[in-house]
Order: sequence, then structure tokens, then C-alpha cells
Amino acid sequence: MIARWCIDVMFYIMSDLALLRMNKSSAAHRRRKKEKEEQEKIPDLQAMSVLSMYQDNMSQDMNTDRIIMGGVLNNPSLTFNDGVRTIDYVLVWEAGKVDATTPQAIEQRRIFEENLENEGLQLEREAPKELHGLNFTKIHAPYSVLRDYSEILKLRMPMKECSKIRKGGRTNAILNAAMYMSKFSALKDVHEKTNSLVDKMDACWEQFMAKIRVDPDLFPERKHRLTAIYSKDKEYLFDTTAECFWTPSIRSRIVQFILDRKKFSSASNDDFAFGITRLISNSTYSAAYPLHDGDLKTPGSMRHLLYTEWASVSKCIKYQPLDYVKDYFGVKIGLYFAWLGFYTHMLIPASIVGLICVIYSASTVYSNQPSEQVCNYNSSIKMCPLCDYFCDYWDLKDTCLQSRITYLFDNSTTVFFAIFMSFWAACFLELWKRYSAEMTHRWDLTGFDVYEEHPRPQYLARLAHVKRTQLNVVTGEREPMVPFWRMRLPATLMSFSVVALLVLLALATVLGVVLYRMSLLGATILRHNSNVLITYNPIMFTTATAACINLVLICLLNYIYQYLAEWLTEKELLRTQTEFDDSLTLKIYLLQFVNYYASIFYIAFFKGKYVGRPGDYVRFFGHRQEECAPGGCFLELSIQLAIIMVGKQFINTIVEMLMPYLLKWLYIIRTIGRKNTIKSPLQWVKDFKLVDFGNMGLFPEYLEMVLQYGFVTIFVSAFPLAPLFALINNVLEMRLDAKKFLSCYRRPVPQRVNDIGVWYRILDSIGKLSVITNGFIIAFTSDFIPRLVYQFAMESNLNNYVNYTLADFNISVIEYKPLKSTYKEEMCSYPGYWYYKQGDDYERSNWYWHVMGARLAFIVVFENVVALVMIIVRWAIPDMSGELRDRIRREAYVINSFILDETRSRSLGSTRQGTSCRAGPTGPGGPAGGDTGEGGDGGAGEEITDSNWNHIASLSGSDFDLAAHGEHQDIADLGKHVVSKHSFNENEPGPAHV
Repeated sequence: MIARWCIDVMFYIMSDLALLRMNKSSAAHRRRKKEKEEQEKIPDLQAMSVLSMYQDNMSQDMNTDRIIMGGVLNNPSLTFNDGVRTIDYVLVWEAGKVDATTPQAIEQRRIFEENLENEGLQLEREAPKELHGLNFTKIHAPYSVLRDYSEILKLRMPMKECSKIRKGGRTNAILNAAMYMSKFSALKDVHEKTNSLVDKMDACWEQFMAKIRVDPDLFPERKHRLTAIYSKDKEYLFDTTAECFWTPSIRSRIVQFILDRKKFSSASNDDFAFGITRLISNSTYSAAYPLHDGDLKTPGSMRHLLYTEWASVSKCIKYQPLDYVKDYFGVKIGLYFAWLGFYTHMLIPASIVGLICVIYSASTVYSNQPSEQVCNYNSSIKMCPLCDYFCDYWDLKDTCLQSRITYLFDNSTTVFFAIFMSFWAACFLELWKRYSAEMTHRWDLTGFDVYEEHPRPQYLARLAHVKRTQLNVVTGEREPMVPFWRMRLPATLMSFSVVALLVLLALATVLGVVLYRMSLLGATILRHNSNVLITYNPIMFTTATAACINLVLICLLNYIYQYLAEWLTEKELLRTQTEFDDSLTLKIYLLQFVNYYASIFYIAFFKGKYVGRPGDYVRFFGHRQEECAPGGCFLELSIQLAIIMVGKQFINTIVEMLMPYLLKWLYIIRTIGRKNTIKSPLQWVKDFKLVDFGNMGLFPEYLEMVLQYGFVTIFVSAFPLAPLFALINNVLEMRLDAKKFLSCYRRPVPQRVNDIGVWYRILDSIGKLSVITNGFIIAFTSDFIPRLVYQFAMESNLNNYVNYTLADFNISVIEYKPLKSTYKEEMCSYPGYWYYKQGDDYERSNWYWHVMGARLAFIVVFENVVALVMIIVRWAIPDMSGELRDRIRREAYVINSFILDETRSRSLGSTRQGTSCRAGPTGPGGPAGGDTGEGGDGGAGEEITDSNWNHIASLSGSDFDLAAHGEHQDIADLGKHVVSKHSFNENEPGPAHV
């Protein structure tokens, strides 16, 4: 690959010389023509050209359209009874439900459906007798409705094939150089010999990647089509005759927009009686959903194809067909799977480095001097008791196994891995922004601005009694004004207070687990157990059992937190769905953060730090505080992390897979009863039995991954295998989520977003927090700094290190001595840096302050080095590649030129027709065409025309779109040049759109 790169660079340099000579030669035109003919004969070199991005792949587009529309073509139940009109949405109500059969509900349905028909939607009603009173209303959006609402929603639709795209562009310089250099036989032979080995390596690599890439036969590569904001006045720019111009996703989105805004009451004073959401909440309707495009087991639909080739666990090593996922589920879900796939791929290097660190630690565990000193510790002085009364003096070498396991995670590679993961976190976020820019452009979201959101129906329903309104300056509509002192402030204070109470509840559970450990350490059951591991390692036993209890409490509190968070957010009276989702996300993540990480923070930064010393223990409710093992709390931290992280992933996977099936079963029982069944081949009946996706469908998926990201980054120095377990989980999670969405949930209405929203800010905050936590874990929880100080100040080979970390205490200072003890010595050892002063008084030694100073100095150095590395990474990795930026500019230029050319050609045609109609007996020299009079400033008019066209052509992005739709501030001038069904009379108004 390096050799090929060098040759390509040489070709690029020679191309400039070649082009210079060709420009000076009189036969340059003929030579370029000949090279063009030779270029068409060499497909390998043609693939190198930038023009290959703009090749016509119409056959692939036709195959893609067949895949997208295959479900409609192969499944008759996706259309009305006439077999022509597609079912774009389905409404369901139950005749057996009391609330649905009241006169008020019947009247609301009649008015609502009548308003839908007045809007242009076509309805077809069915009530099969074998479906136990279920009534279905099928909705179809005709061509006129699609045109109107595509313009209202400002949808970006694919344009017609543009000749500028196929013919424009500059020929690749490398291609020209290769064609020129191919004339020299000597260089040609060198090129062939050099490429012999490289080609073989490329062939092997391509063969390997072919097993991972998406099968192009099943999922043809999508051609990138240029798009523009749809306008009925500019419909000649769009390929509206294409079979898949208005895809099922766009159709369902348009129908959903209408359903959310149609009234169901004829009362003039009831301004908020609108929207399908309110009708479902009061049981007038039971469900509203778009249809899946086929069955899971029947080939011929996109759903079946995605289920077999994407959602299958056997395909877990393959790339995801993200373009087709986006087409089927919409941009929001497609972007989630794009982010999940990118995150999973980024975990691969982190997993490899973490595994190497653990393997290195395991291979050197028996050469670690501190752990070997513990295992070979021979002294008549034993360790001081771990608890009052029931704990005896114990031998240090009993913790041999514990010290060796601690070394696996607490060694010289810990600092390296912590710095690496901080660098990895910075690269992950920066590379995701870069990758997100690629996907945003690929899915035509560049410059996407969310239109002003309408108020949530729940928001309007709660404000139905409020009479005071205010004008929305964006939409121009009057909306209810929330009373600040009577509604807004009390709701905010209540939300803040309850969230604070829930945070304290999470901390109280941690305190309960701590008291459990403290009481269990002194229990006689541990001292009289026949299991040696429990008897001599009570700290490890209590840590493992306490972690399991903590995991159970976490899982139980999760459901309480989520329910209360949704209830509190609803009380806050947030106007739009985006505001509601962001507030709910922050609340739940804060509660989950405290719930999951509180016990880990306690072990990492508080446990064993303030316990005192023999004779002067710091007591809590009369009990001695927990102490760390002689090797420190690092092993306990690793155990806590492993149990909570792996256990959480295991439980969440089971719950996520079983819960949709359970909800589906409960929904059917609640609808038709336990003894009845619904069996029908009709797709709109099958989809009714599925679970509603809802607005928060992706929230638990993002939350689970972001919590996992916290385990991978915040505490990764204590558990280097965390990225590996996360990688294994995510490989399965990706396919299981896909299977769940396809088989258990109704098809969601597509939503357009341009990023992952508030989750990115949370991920960025976690990355910054991880730098602080990892620095403090290494400095204060691990033994890295004490060992480093000992090597620097005392002995470089850590001889006698363990003895140096122990202090001898006279057993007479112990307040509550063991009841049954055969220990006869007068001294016992205790971990820490203490020295005997006088009497019963012990103080910290100077060595303790040296170590403390080294810990603080390490934090300062570590934080600044890592922060500097992260700044360099963010500076070195731009949010958008130069190639993508140039491509976007090129496409914007092509779109603008194409629209202006098409508009100008139509304008000139209309102008000529109008001029010929107005031409009278006077000739060119008469008043109409002379230098004076009305037509006297024709030349000036042309100058104005050119300046205006140049002004419009200089616009880009949203400014050009506004100008093209008559909304730009200078568009009034542009209207003078469009003559369509208007005369040239200055008193007549110009056209509304250009």
C-alpha cells in the first residue's frame, strides 16, 4: 500500500508537468481527446476519478425502489379494497370498550374523520366480525395532499437528473498522470512489478472485507441524489413520477402531521380539542399507526429483508445497511443505529489494549515483589483485628490470593491505560462528529433546521382552562400563556424537590449497603464457617454479596425513578416535544447516574480513607467504619464494577427481549379478553397486536449505552476489561434491538433529526469527568504512587516494601479486644504510615505526608497532560473533512445553477411569448421598442436582471432555498423576470413564487 501511494504521488507530480506541456502544445485538444478515449477503456483507472461519484446508477435506483415498495406490491392487505390506493395510516377503536361507545366519543370520531376527509385524506372503514368488535379506519393520502403538505413541511425531495452532475467536474489529476505515464514502458514495468505483491495483499484484504460488508446484491448501494425543498411552483425540478418519490415513510409522516392537528369538536370556544393523541388518551380511539410493509416470514418486503439480513444474530459481524434502516424507520432510529455501530467499532481498539494490559499483568503476577512479599510473609507479629470482639488477630499471608488478584488491575499498566482511555474518549467524540457529518450529508440533513415545533397536545390539554394567550412570533398563532406564579413556579419547585429527594434515596441505599458490610464483618457466622475463603477473606465475601444486593436495589429503583421522572416532567408544562424529551433525559440520567455510580464512588474515594487507627477508630452508629484490605480498596472497586456492569448488561438484555412480548400479550388480553384470539392474515390487524413505539422508544436504548459508556470511561482504570465486556454486549445488543423493533413494535412514524441530541452533551461531560476520576483513582485508591515514591526514595526494586507500609501498634491501645484469642505478642501490625509518639498517642509519619504530596502532584500533572492531549486531539480532528466540505459546496453550486437555469429558461420562454403577443403595428423603432417611453429602458432592465440573477446565484444553503420560494428579501426584484400568466403592466402584482 505504501509503494502504491508513493507511485500515486509521483504520478500526481508528473501530471502537473504533463498538463503544462499540453497547454503549451498546439495539439493539446487532440491529445486530451485521445486520452479520454483511452480512459474509457481502463475501468480500474476510471474508478480513481472523482467523476465516479457522479456516475449514473439508475439501474441501482430502480432496484432500490423495488425493495422499498416491494411490500406494497407483494401484500394486498397494504392497499384499499380497490388494490390501488395504499394504506398510509390506520386508526382503531373498540366497540367493546365503554368509553369508545359513548355519544360524545361517537360524535368526536365523526367530526374528526369528517375533518380528515375535508383535508383531502381518503378513508375506508372495516369491522370484521371475527375480530371481536375491533373497528379499523384505513387512511390514504392522495397526490394532492402529498404535494400540499410536502411544501408545508418544507421536505427536501430528490431532484431530476441534472446534466451538470454527470458532465461537470474536473478530471482527476492522478488519472491524467497515470494515462500520461503509461506511455513510458520502463515505468509501466516498475509499476506492474511493484503492484504484484500489493495486489495480492489487497485481494486478501478485499476477500476478508467482503464477508463483513453489506451484500450489494441484497442491499444495492444507494445513489446520492441531490435534493431541494419541495415547492409546487417548482415541481418541474423534481422527479415526481418516480415510483418511490413519496416513500411510505414520507406518506406516514404527512398523515401523522395532519392527525395531530385536526379538531374533533365543533365547539367554537374549544380551541384545544384536536389531535389523535388526545383521542387515544380518552379512549375514543385505541391505536393509530402506520403499517409494516409485510410479514416477517414472507419474502418480498423490506421488513423481511431487514429481519433476515440485519436483525439476525448470525449476521453480527457484518456492517449494518444503514441507508435501508433509515428509509424504513426514519432518520432518528437510523442515526441511533449508526451511533451504536460506530461506538461498537471504537470499542475494538480499547478492548484490545485493555486485554493486553490484563494479559501482561497475569504473565508477571508471580514476579511482582509486593504480592510475593505478602504471600511469603513470615513474622511473629500478626495483623490487628478487623472488627470488635469477634475478629481475631490474623496473618498477612492469608491474603495472598487477594494481593495477586489486586495486582492484575493495579500495576504499572494502569496509568498507561487510563491515559489511553482518556485519549480514546476524546477521539471517539471527535471522530463521531466527523462520521456524523458524513451521515448527515449522506441522508440529506446538512443545514437541516427543525421547523418551529407546534405545542404538545398534552401541554394544550392542561392549559385548556387558561384564558390568557400570547402571540408566537414564529408561527404567528396565539397560544396559551402559562401563569408563572400559579403554575410554572410551583411545578418547577416540586420537580426540583422530588428529584433531590430521589437522589438522597439513592444515597440512602448506598448507606444501607455500607451498614450491611459493616455489620456482616463482625458477624460470628463468618468466623465459624467451614469455607476457608469466607473465613480468611471476609472483606472479599462481603464486597461480593453487597455488590449483588446493590445491583438488585438499582434495578428496582430504576422503574420508580423513570415513572416519577415522567410524571414530574409532565407537570413542568413544557411546550414542545423536544423540550419535554431533553428535560426528561436529564432527570432520568441524573437519577440513574447516582443510582449506578454512588456505591462505586464510595468505594473509590471514601472507603478506608477516614477509619482512624487502633485505639482511635472513627465510628459510625457505634460501628467501626469499613477498612480496605492491606492491598487497598482497588480490588473491591474492581469487583463492584464487574458485578454491576456485567450484571446490569445481562439483566437489561433479558428484560429488553422479554418485556415487549409480555406487553404484547397483556395488550391483547386487555383488548379482547383472555379467552379470545385474533388471527388474521391482514397486515393492519397483525400490526394492531404489536406494542406501540411511543415518543420515548429510543430513550432506554440510549440510556443503557450512555451508562455503559460511563463504566467504560469513568472507572476504566480499575477494570481494564470493561471495554471488552461492553464490546461483546454491544455486538449482540445491536442485532437484538433490531429484531425487537422489527418483530415486537409497530412501525414508528419517521422523525428527522440532525444529531443524537442532548446525549452528545452528556457523553462529552462524561469524558471530562473521566479524566478527573481516573486521576484520583490512580492517586488515592491504587498503590501506584506509594510504590513509585518508595522506589524513588528508598529502593528501586521494592524490597521490603510491604513492611514499610505497615505500622506496629501496642495491643493495649485496642478498645474492644477479641473475646477468644490465643495471640501472645504485645504488638500488632496495621496498614498505614504511623509512628509511636508517647503513651497511647500515635501520629502520622513524615512518610505519609511525602506520599500525600506525591499524590497531589500526580493529579496536577495527570490532569494537565491528559487535558493537553484532548485539546490536541480536538484541534487535529476537524468536525468535517475537507473532501466532504468541498463536496457539499460543489453540490450546492450545482443545485443552485440547475434551479436558476431551469427557472431562467422558463422565464425567457414566457417572456418571448409575452413579447410576441404584445407586439403591435409599431416596429422596432416605434415607441414600444425605441430608446424612450416604457420600453426605453430595456437595456437597463437586462442589467438589473443579470445583477439579480448573479445575486441569487451567490446565495447558498437555506438562503437560496428561501429565495427560490419567494421568501428572500430581494426576491421581489427577481419576480420582475418571471412572466407567467401576467402582463408587463407595472401596476399588476408579480408572481408569488419564483
